Amino acid sequence: MSMTTPGSAAVQEALRVGDRLPLLKGQFLSGRDAELPAASSDSIALIAIGFTYQSRFPVEAWGGWYRDAMGSRRDVTFFEVPMIGGLSTLGRWFIDRGMRRGTPAALHEHVITVYGGTSDWKRRLSFSPEHEDDAYLIVLDRNGIVRWLHHGVFDQARADDLRKVVTLLADGSATVAGGDLAEPRNDP
Repeated sequence: MSMTTPGSAAVQEALRVGDRLPLLKGQFLSGRDAELPAASSDSIALIAIGFTYQSRFPVEAWGGWYRDAMGSRRDVTFFEVPMIGGLSTLGRWFIDRGMRRGTPAALHEHVITVYGGTSDWKRRLSFSPEHEDDAYLIVLDRNGIVRWLHHGVFDQARADDLRKVVTLLADGSATVAGGDLAEPRNDP
């Protein structure tokens, strides 16, 4: 997978099942620095990324499903990742304050706000303007390897698929890329 730095001329390749998650740096709502995949080490992680204000609704819907369906497991974790770019980065202080006030303190270590670098992540996740308000979901295994990808609003059939994938990974039953869990899920 091609790794580039901001301003680099190289084209960012789409993230695929079997790839290691590239470093994603941000800040927890608690104020601590955060890095994925390190923040999820030794756990199966579901990451829900949103690129627009409206994407918060599907991201929060997937988060609510996770807390209800998987939240009691200690070997699985969830991160909401708002990706904020462009001129919106100028309102960082106001955005962070609003998110902290609107998010229960117990969840502050599960929200990672990322300012900048959104173009690279949009390319990695095959973002399209028709789906700009979708939640972009990534499941990582304990080693930070991508095991499942999907974008869209909350959908119970996809949630059922996701539960199976996460459960198999957490229970140590899943195969590596190329096996029964390795098919990318990029369609809405």
